[in-house]
Amino acid sequence: MNSFSRFIYLSAIVIVAFLFLTAHLALADDCVQKRMTPQAPGDLYKQTNPLEVTPEIIAAGEKLYIKGAKPLACIQCHGAKGEGDGKMAKGMKPNPRNFACKVMMQDIPDGQLFWVIKNGSKGTGMMGFKTLKDDQIWQVVSYIRQFSN
Repeated sequence: MNSFSRFIYLSAIVIVAFLFLTAHLALADDCVQKRMTPQAPGDLYKQTNPLEVTPEIIAAGEKLYIKGAKPLACIQCHGAKGEGDGKMAKGMKPNPRNFACKVMMQDIPDGQLFWVIKNGSKGTGMMGFKTLKDDQIWQVVSYIRQFSN
């Protein structure tokens, strides 16, 4: 292969790689859901989860997510994989939060997730779960973080 052919070949590889990466990044951004949810108050917004993330904590969060949270388990709206496609999600506008969207979830602090779970999100179908104890909410936060890891 002469140098001109090698140049054309390498240029084509670079262009294809660039197009692939650009399309991949665009698709990743497609899962970002815009919300007008108020920011959690004061220091809570930036608070990190005070529970050590262990298999036991994640299992406890999973149990709440799947069936323990009342009045309605998280899975009903957010779905088995946290993609916002649960049975109750049909017809909801905006759609339930997609916890599997890494691009979006990395920008939502633990404290904000805690606050929304506890208080709900006005203008969405997300109700508040005031019956859950704080440790239980942190367990759910630990579990839903697993969807985007």
